Amino acid sequence: MAPDTAGDGARKVVRVKVVKKKVLKKKPKAGAKEDASKQEPRCPPLGLESLRVLDSQLRASSDKRYGLAAHRGRLNIQSGLYDGDFYDGGWCAGQKDTSQWLEVDARRLTLFTGVITQGLNSIWTYDWVTSYKVQFSNDTHTWKPCRNGTEEVVFAANKDPEMPVLNTLPCPTAARYVRINPQSWFPNGTICLRAEILGCPLPDPNNIYWESPPVPTDPLDFRHHNYKEMRKLMKKVHDACPNITRIYSIGKSYLGLKLCVMEISDNPGQHEVGEPEFRYVAGMHGNEALGRELLLNLMEYLCREFSLGNPRVVRLVTETRIHLLPSMNPDGYETAYKLGSELAGWAMGRWTYEGIDLNHNFADLNTALWDAEDNELVPHKFPNHYIPIPEYYTLPNATVAPETRAVIEWMQRYAFVLSANLHGGELVVTYPFDMTRTYWKAQELTPTADDPVFRWLATVYASSNLVMAQDERRICHYDDFARAGNIINGANWHTVPGSMNDFSYLHTNCFEITVELSCDKFPHASELPAEWDNNKESLLLYMEQVHRGIKGVVRDKDTEDGIADAIISVDGVNHDIRTAFDGDYWRLLNPGEYEVTATAEGYHAATRSCRVTYEDRPTLCNFHLTKTPKQRLREILAKGGKIPKDLQLRLRQLRLRKLREQRQARKD
Repeated sequence: MAPDTAGDGARKVVRVKVVKKKVLKKKPKAGAKEDASKQEPRCPPLGLESLRVLDSQLRASSDKRYGLAAHRGRLNIQSGLYDGDFYDGGWCAGQKDTSQWLEVDARRLTLFTGVITQGLNSIWTYDWVTSYKVQFSNDTHTWKPCRNGTEEVVFAANKDPEMPVLNTLPCPTAARYVRINPQSWFPNGTICLRAEILGCPLPDPNNIYWESPPVPTDPLDFRHHNYKEMRKLMKKVHDACPNITRIYSIGKSYLGLKLCVMEISDNPGQHEVGEPEFRYVAGMHGNEALGRELLLNLMEYLCREFSLGNPRVVRLVTETRIHLLPSMNPDGYETAYKLGSELAGWAMGRWTYEGIDLNHNFADLNTALWDAEDNELVPHKFPNHYIPIPEYYTLPNATVAPETRAVIEWMQRYAFVLSANLHGGELVVTYPFDMTRTYWKAQELTPTADDPVFRWLATVYASSNLVMAQDERRICHYDDFARAGNIINGANWHTVPGSMNDFSYLHTNCFEITVELSCDKFPHASELPAEWDNNKESLLLYMEQVHRGIKGVVRDKDTEDGIADAIISVDGVNHDIRTAFDGDYWRLLNPGEYEVTATAEGYHAATRSCRVTYEDRPTLCNFHLTKTPKQRLREILAKGGKIPKDLQLRLRQLRLRKLREQRQARKD
């Protein structure tokens, strides 16, 4: 049924009745709140939260000040820290009366089906709307109210500032403009709200903004997957590419859901000498769902492109062992998923079932390192890497989530070189340290010894992300990260004690950054194809950085066996790494000349110069270490053998040298 139009070309507001079955199968009651756990709203959001709706498309009858103007009336927008901030947490009307409104211009004929509202996000005041009316127009001059038959509908709204409330329209209406007209509000507050509008775009060739929906560039499964659906998709990928994939579990959540990992490699299940190990982790905060779907799409993409012979993907899979953990907090995700992408709010599902924030749950190794540095104990008496976990953290009654313990054991089991932790709610890439060195400061620049490398890694992802790379993109909430290239030192944004990034850097060889993927923590399924396009190149390019720097094998000069746990030190960088079980290592470095030293217990140290180029392959830097005489003696005695004459002579020389040194010391 085509909408009627007036003879003068001005379109009238059209109400689409229930008989339009392909749009609306059932007529909900006026003001009815849909159970989002059963289904997603039939029409997608216009994009106030995701910023697809521009500031210029939002108007209001009045506002208190610019920081509370119409452009701030977006679902889940967050306020700055200070009262009266230039970037505040919603739209607030300048007057307290029932003639105030917030207007959204869809820029095309749209079938409006629902409205979602929240109150003002603020740590200083409590303000929300408790009821409102909805009106429609095609020219902003003539407005028609939303009716249930002949009666104008007053929708029940919010009871607190944060929990989103969805109201479906009793009769979906086709129009270009929609207004929310508050009728009542929190008695001790004022008219303030954040909103999202649900609507299906309609074909409208007379509108200059009319365009067809974008077509996904890759044939992937673009939808949100709950736990069972995620497991099915992973199995489907494995069945399609059994020669390059392996699914394994690293543990279980508090409620018993498996933390499933997809391994992608030309020899799955095996560590190949000289091949680096890479990981992506998503879903640490269960309500930040985009990373989960991107990793599921990445599995599909790598399988498909490898099968098609894509040279870039073939090289990546054959030269890298890739591990993808799409859901670190499956319990939290299930909570958010049941509410739905628009109704989970800003925090529902963030924490584990036990109420633990996993990104504050790793052992604090920073404090021990910095105390040792202040006392000049590093690296001779206190290590600058592989810092041990404190005893208190390992006690049975320690507040450590099973998800955290599982990931720590995973880190210790595999020789990971590079990782990224995928989050949501902002558009920025952060790098360690995440915890401020001055413990009482909320923000402080706190770089690592590898700050140039981390800045490069963060820049690689940010500069290749299609949204972050936009020069004039709108800020998500109140921080303008674009001014610094969309990267920031984590501690200089906000301190995060016990973060996974810091723990990974200080307890293992692995360099890890955090990627905040989108302003919207839980984008609607209709946004997923565009988000894949935004992040595909970044995901691939970042994985390729695992081959940046130097790599090699530290071997015993006599036996040619690899030496495990040999320490690799770079002159001028106060952070070492260690070799894996087979003696192989990878050291991420920017281009330049480096003096690199390999040391191992029972061996003489060896130093050589290694040059890192701008090519996309690591520089080979192998070492052959010679056993010390004492080590040779220990091994011979352990086997019950005779001591060779050359070793006896060498040991005698060492004893004489030690005696001379002792005599000289007594004389002095």
